[in-house]
Amino acid sequence: MTYERFEHLADAYGGDLRRWPEAEREAARALRDADPRAAVLLREADGLDALLDAAPRPVASHALREAVIASAAGAGLKARRRGPGPLAWLSGAGWAAAACAGVVFGINLTSHLTADVQADAVLYQASLTSADDTEVLGG
Repeated sequence: MTYERFEHLADAYGGDLRRWPEAEREAARALRDADPRAAVLLREADGLDALLDAAPRPVASHALREAVIASAAGAGLKARRRGPGPLAWLSGAGWAAAACAGVVFGINLTSHLTADVQADAVLYQASLTSADDTEVLGG
């Protein structure tokens, strides 16, 4: 692991190596033990983590929540519905019906075409009185 990579991970995950991606931890420990700059960087990140943990977490009041919802409704925004609506189900049913119709049409068309070919083959074979060399050997 390079020092730059170590620095990037410390900025992203903080000074506690247990928060770092598991695949990076062993290399980070090795660099921390080998490079004094990395150990200093982790201590600084620990200090920032402590400040962030001590900061109060903002909580939106019920009044603020209602005001935001009313503002969105006034702007013409609607709450998203969860899951597909009835129109989505009808659209899916239409696609399924079209697929089934295509399969049925394909089977019917194919059976008529192959029936003609099979009839021609049967008539040809019936017209043969004996097998000649070109029929047996191909040619």
